[in-house]
Amino acid sequence: MQEHPFSFIPRNQRDKKPRARGITEIRAAYYTPFGPRYLEDLLETMGEYIDSIKFAGGSFTLYPREALKKIIDLCHRHDVLVSTGGFIERVLSWGPHLVDKYIQECRDVGFDIIEISTGFITIPTDDWLRLVEKVQKAGLKAKPEVGIQFGAGGATAAEELAAEGTRDVEWAIRQAKTFLEAGAYMIMIESEGITENVKTWRTDVVAKLINALGLEKLMFEAADPEVFTWYIKNYGPEVNLFIDHSQIVQLEAIRSGLWGTKSVWGRILTFKE
Repeated sequence: MQEHPFSFIPRNQRDKKPRARGITEIRAAYYTPFGPRYLEDLLETMGEYIDSIKFAGGSFTLYPREALKKIIDLCHRHDVLVSTGGFIERVLSWGPHLVDKYIQECRDVGFDIIEISTGFITIPTDDWLRLVEKVQKAGLKAKPEVGIQFGAGGATAAEELAAEGTRDVEWAIRQAKTFLEAGAYMIMIESEGITENVKTWRTDVVAKLINALGLEKLMFEAADPEVFTWYIKNYGPEVNLFIDHSQIVQLEAIRSGLWGTKSVWGRILTFKE
């Protein structure tokens, strides 16, 4: 931990990196582009609160190779892991023969985590498990993404997603248990169908997931201040969250108990001895 000014002001204590709880993953450039100079500023000022950074939508394939490696190396210098996001499902749609090449290339450029999502495709759980095992054999962390919404992952309109329907949460729980038993690093919970693009939040789904799987191995997609505030209010400051890079200061102010909206102001506390 770095030395902070105003050290006399009480704040919730955070575990040092590498953390096992209270993990924050931020979105890399996607909705707003940035390069290594912006990222360096971000990591120099807020790096102790960032555990991993995730590329979305295969955006990393658009970078020049050396620029991508420069960004990944910069993250590693600040003890930040780097994730591919769920692009492997697009790779699968082009044929299974590309999967080994994709995993090898991810390792070669320096990725630490390969997220394995199936928001737009449906594959048997056993096949999904084989992907988890293949990623782990390559020396990378496998991070399956599970959820209840068909067609999730591409900011599809709520009306279209409603027409697609949702999966049974118990089925998602069984899948997640299978992946964790196989050694998966963590399970990413897709927000669509739960807190994103829905008329009413499915808080019952969140409760069932946490009751069955615990908090430590789950990461909730919460790229909206109202959403990540709700998670911290209901499940405490050590819930694992995925947010946009622009939200890191706001999130950490709430985790630390320094600030927040009326519903959490002065109410987020930890007790450590």
